[in-house]
Amino acid sequence: MGIVVQKYGGSSVADADGIKRVAQRIVNTKKQGHEVVVVVSAMGDTTDDLRDLAEQVTPLPPPRELDMLLTAGERISMALLAMAVSSLGHEAQSFTGSQAGVITDSVHGKAKIIDITPGRIQSAIDEGHVAIVAGFQGVSQDTKDVTTLGRGASDTTAVALAAALGAEVCEIYTDVAGVFTADPRIVPAARKLDRVSHEEMLEMAASGAKILHLRCVEYARRYDVPIHVRTSFDTIEGTWVLPDTAEEGDTVEQAIIAGVAHDRSEAKITVVGVPDKVGEAARIFEVLAASEVNIDMVVQNVSAAATARTDISFTLPREDGQVAMAALAKIQDEVGYDKLLFDDRVGKVSLIGAGMRSHPGITAKFFAALAAAGVNIEMISTSEIRISVIVDEGQIDTAVRATHTAFDLDADEVEAVVYGGTGR
Repeated sequence: MGIVVQKYGGSSVADADGIKRVAQRIVNTKKQGHEVVVVVSAMGDTTDDLRDLAEQVTPLPPPRELDMLLTAGERISMALLAMAVSSLGHEAQSFTGSQAGVITDSVHGKAKIIDITPGRIQSAIDEGHVAIVAGFQGVSQDTKDVTTLGRGASDTTAVALAAALGAEVCEIYTDVAGVFTADPRIVPAARKLDRVSHEEMLEMAASGAKILHLRCVEYARRYDVPIHVRTSFDTIEGTWVLPDTAEEGDTVEQAIIAGVAHDRSEAKITVVGVPDKVGEAARIFEVLAASEVNIDMVVQNVSAAATARTDISFTLPREDGQVAMAALAKIQDEVGYDKLLFDDRVGKVSLIGAGMRSHPGITAKFFAALAAAGVNIEMISTSEIRISVIVDEGQIDTAVRATHTAFDLDADEVEAVVYGGTGR
């Protein structure tokens, strides 16, 4: 049998009992004949606690030192898990991200993986050991400093290692039993999906579904890595995220809608009174790009004939709001816009499904469901398999439930059990 990469989130290793339970699952996988590589997150809320501690020392901790601090969380859990596996009679070795060969760029706090050189991991496998790797971290190719990959990026570490090692599957263990048609904390009647395509999962992750990290799904799609999302608190089958959800010879058409996702981390900026001439919009988004602000939706109003000016609205991560506002304020005289408006009380609700390509009327049904629930739409964005709307933050739950019911996604009985409570 081949290599299996398993990733365990913070809720799975939140305490000593959790670590022992995970160790037993690893040993059981090993006994089935697999070679096992494990990627582990920090215990419970350790990362948040370390970040809070840093901010008590200084409100603006240096990014390099913050990364050095935050990576300690994963080093604790990886060493404890290696001890637990060893106590069950199997050799285990723990590795930091840099020891595992996770090579990144030099952007502290949200570094991107450039390369994986898993020589030490492969050697450990060849010697029959379980390799346990600290997630969420790597080493800069240029500076040789320790870097972190951003929140939730242990998923990305796991998939990247699975691709580099040629693993047969990457198992992502979390606190729910798989990928559901909506967040079961909001929609108790959400149904577990047996299979979902990389394409659909990518849209769901980008739209706020917390079950898998966006960059993890991008990596999996690029290298055709099968992902099995399941819970470490039970042995039931989870959800398979695969290049194609249709099995060979399957004549049943794909489901129209895979699920409803939401995102509470959005903010909206409106640049009011932008001169309607060539290059002004480009200048606005160039300065945002230079500040490394990721833009989601963009809407530009029709230019007013009397003033030859227009308004440009866009959404972005709420945490980037002040950086974006400061960057735009610096070019007010250059661009000549009137003012900036910032709204951090918005959220995104998205309807996702590869089947909507060939089914007309999905948009009308979506908007009708929102209207019937009294939800006002502020912005709209679409892709081939996704429709997203920006709504008031207080109406997100209502919008998700109304949409889920309108598209007949509700299960007859409650299927979802949230074992941890962190969403990771």
